[in-house]
Amino acid sequence: MIPEIEKASVKEIKAFQEEKLRGLLGYVADNSPYYRRVFKRYKIQASDINTLEDLTKIPVTTKEQLQRHNDDFLCVPKSQIIDFVTTSGTLGEPVTLGQTDKDLDRLAHNEAISLACSGVGENDILQMTTTMDRRFMAGLAYFLGVRKLGAGIIRVGAGIPELQWDTILKFQPTYLIVVPSFLLKLIQYAENHGIDINTSGVKGAICIGESLRNQDFSLNVLAEKIKSKWNIELFSTYASTEMSTAFAECSEQKGGHHHPELIIAEILDEDNQPVEAGTEGELTITTLGVEAMPLLRFKTGDIVVAHTSPCACGRNTMRLGPVVGRKKQMIKYKGTTLYPPAMDNLLNDFEEVDGYVFEIYHNEIGTDEILIKIASSSANHKLMQAIKDHFRSKLRVSPNIELCPNEEIQKLRMSKLGRKPISVIDKRA
Repeated sequence: MIPEIEKASVKEIKAFQEEKLRGLLGYVADNSPYYRRVFKRYKIQASDINTLEDLTKIPVTTKEQLQRHNDDFLCVPKSQIIDFVTTSGTLGEPVTLGQTDKDLDRLAHNEAISLACSGVGENDILQMTTTMDRRFMAGLAYFLGVRKLGAGIIRVGAGIPELQWDTILKFQPTYLIVVPSFLLKLIQYAENHGIDINTSGVKGAICIGESLRNQDFSLNVLAEKIKSKWNIELFSTYASTEMSTAFAECSEQKGGHHHPELIIAEILDEDNQPVEAGTEGELTITTLGVEAMPLLRFKTGDIVVAHTSPCACGRNTMRLGPVVGRKKQMIKYKGTTLYPPAMDNLLNDFEEVDGYVFEIYHNEIGTDEILIKIASSSANHKLMQAIKDHFRSKLRVSPNIELCPNEEIQKLRMSKLGRKPISVIDKRA
């Protein structure tokens, strides 16, 4: 189930996207109060934008603008909105996005081709261990996509390893939709209760929310821990509520594939200009086919590297590498630039660490400080020193560490909406 456009040449994909872009610009010029103001202010005519290169004539859209002018992005009357979702609000106040019936069809198509990209077929059964409620788009997207694909789905929801294993043993799902670190909890529960995980019938996991790979696509520490116990395939998925589109790994597992019929992707530098090939930059997207709240040049806040070589799976689309970090969570610590995912990977080296959060704050002279709050049932001075030494060796810095009860850590890790755990608490103004 590879869409024909994803097998087309790079030149054909570009021409296809430019045609879609011209239609989108006419649509927002007619229907979006926000973009009508932008076009008027910057004297932009929709007819002036004919190529992907012309996109730089349009100013970027930021999360702050989407928050501040939320309703002005709507292109349809609210009476046509079928479903309301909100972003997780990790980096600020949540944003509300409305979806029409057509948008829900697009969401289903996106997830169906994304799951198919990762090898899921109509004969598979997927167990969803993430929430579908609390205005969470991802859970809804997975359900709609699995339904469109013709596969089966079991909506178990988040947490409760006992219930997850009861469901696995009863219904024999072939794939789990899961946050990767939760797989470790499932493994631990199975080991404690005599369950042979490698005869459970689960052959793969569609993973969201946490990275599985290093920048060279090798497995990171978290993924290696999972694979050392459970012989299943791990597929990374990257998506966001605002773009209503996923970048999913194929069988080659060399980055998440771009769906050119659904989104235009740019990788931009600090001056909002395209970066050189193979260089880190901020993923900036323009949605295609969205009816209620289309976005032009929306800056996601995620720092990524794009890969453009043809993939052995037969797709010629651009692929995104693992997210390097969130732009707003970049830390300048004692002369070193850090992103939380790099610190996540280091802490996963320590079996003794039961849970953790990173607190980032400004000290009395206004520079960045890091406090790692750790829960461990076997903590001692030797462990704390080993963690500091490991950070110093790998990242050239030694952050402050504080031991806390596991209950406190778990409470801190739960987001306001309780949809997915967080590992970073940014207290900087």
